[in-house]
Amino acid sequence: MQNRTDATRDVVVVTGAGGMGEAVARRLGSGGTLILADAFREPLDRTVEALRAEGYAAQGVLTDVSDRASVEKLAGTAAEAGRVTTVVHTAGVSAATSSVRKILDVDLLGTVYVIEAFEKVAVHGTSLVCVASVAGHMASIGTEDENALATAPAEELLALDAVTALGDDPIAAYILAKRANLVRVQAAALAWNQRGARVNSVSPGVIATAMSKAEAESDPDGHMLKMLDACGAGRPGTPGEIADAVAFLTGQQARYITGTDLLVDGGQSAWIRRHMPHRGR
Repeated sequence: MQNRTDATRDVVVVTGAGGMGEAVARRLGSGGTLILADAFREPLDRTVEALRAEGYAAQGVLTDVSDRASVEKLAGTAAEAGRVTTVVHTAGVSAATSSVRKILDVDLLGTVYVIEAFEKVAVHGTSLVCVASVAGHMASIGTEDENALATAPAEELLALDAVTALGDDPIAAYILAKRANLVRVQAAALAWNQRGARVNSVSPGVIATAMSKAEAESDPDGHMLKMLDACGAGRPGTPGEIADAVAFLTGQQARYITGTDLLVDGGQSAWIRRHMPHRGR
């Protein structure tokens, strides 16, 4: 049985019907209208059907985040459904399975489109969380390039020197895109604040999802899992743990937190920076 909906209800929007997106939808979607967006019809319909069977007032909107018009249509649909209180952007691709252009279109431009489209429909109290990555904390980018990534119009981003210098390296593209996510959130905080709304990011480390499985399979020497052991975590994180972090950032306890990133990686980046053996030492 599906819950009754009306235009006065709070609306939660989650992009990405994968492991993290589904976990976030379950964590935050109760009691209001839940809109789940994904670029692929089959997983979207499957997840929405499962959520509806559990009593969520869920609906699916086919959305390609790499297409600005598609994202703006999603934002408009959400605003028509009620008061947009929460937006969580989990949709993305990985370096293990995607080309440089695909990573830039989805992970870089897609995040910019979500931030900009939902700023237009944000109301007092709206909270947006963009899922970035621990990779963004590993980037080594000059101040000038980082400022450009933070503030350049979307149509100019792919022509920036830092982007054109990537060549055919999907790992470098992923790191750059995720760093851009962090600095775009910082730069967007002022405009969101002026609407009485907030925007933050979460940077997961290794999380047990289909995407991380693909990344592990492309790492025959097992560096990823060895790093988890070395940093003391001893395991990957779970989608539910990311959902918990997102729930904090979108909740009342975080109402004075905006324009920042929450690193959820089991200590991986701290180990890399302070304890990882480096050649030449």
